[in-house]
Amino acid sequence: MSTVDLRSDTVTRPTAAMRQAMLHAEVGDDVYGEDPTVNALQRRLADDLGFEAGLFVPTGTQSNLLALMSHCERGDEYLVGADAHTYKYEGGGAAVLGSIQPQPIAHDVDGSLPLDKLAAAIKMVDPHFARTRLLALENTWHGRALPLGYLQAAHDFARERGLGIHLDGARVFNAAEASAVPVREITRHFDSVSVCLSKGLGAPVGSVLLGSAALIDKARRWRKVAGGGWRQAGMLAAAGQYALDHHVQRLADDHRRAADLAARLGEIDTLSVLGQYSNMVFVDVPAARLRALDVHLRAAGIRISIGYLPTLRLVTHLDIDDEGIERTVAAFRSFFAGRL
Repeated sequence: MSTVDLRSDTVTRPTAAMRQAMLHAEVGDDVYGEDPTVNALQRRLADDLGFEAGLFVPTGTQSNLLALMSHCERGDEYLVGADAHTYKYEGGGAAVLGSIQPQPIAHDVDGSLPLDKLAAAIKMVDPHFARTRLLALENTWHGRALPLGYLQAAHDFARERGLGIHLDGARVFNAAEASAVPVREITRHFDSVSVCLSKGLGAPVGSVLLGSAALIDKARRWRKVAGGGWRQAGMLAAAGQYALDHHVQRLADDHRRAADLAARLGEIDTLSVLGQYSNMVFVDVPAARLRALDVHLRAAGIRISIGYLPTLRLVTHLDIDDEGIERTVAAFRSFFAGRL
């Protein structure tokens, strides 16, 4: 029995056609800047999203770290969401490796950071304080696409206060699909953007950091310092190119399936669906039943992330088809109908 894996869109596997593209990729030494496929991927995303340059890196965590270290110096500070990936889920890298202090701000329910709270958090120029240099946002945030009007307001806020502005755009193509706009309508508000290729786009590995030529030059050096320089990386870049060619428009299918999953789970009386945003569905399950639900779903070939919190996140992606949604709904229904 095949597994329906709803833990994350990071679990996708390269398609057969993507593997063929990787097999036939032209390669060179990327540390020397000589890998033509890497260079083409970097140039393509920079041009498409409105930046001077790009840098292909192994992970989104490294991409965000390089951005923070290129915008900020030791003893600087960045404003960030208290539940943002760059603050909460990246090992404290900015502080540990960059000596950059995060200033966390509570999110609004739509994922935005209230401008009045951001303004209050900016430090005056004084030896007692870290120097506030950067605002970092995330789009999507728990599946939520940041409102377009907020992006413009945040950009203007940063400009008025002399701050840089960075986007953790791990799922920025999902955000564009959910907002029904070209992705450039989102990225144009930022000085730098990290784009992940290995989530909804389905590449096996890799992210691209985009920014000015000067910022990318700094980031390239920090990539080497962080051990991220790679050689014949064109095979991985070819997967990214294939993903951009074939897996962007189909994100609408993931969003449709997530909406269908949320609607059908919502018909189960004892299950509380909290919301569906882009390719993510959030449901509440009584904490006392989490372990039993996990066992039941695994037996049915369904994988979801179950911890100690009652809120569960189910994520659709290119390896989840309509039959997988059917199986998931049936497994949830049988669990709650049986009062296991």
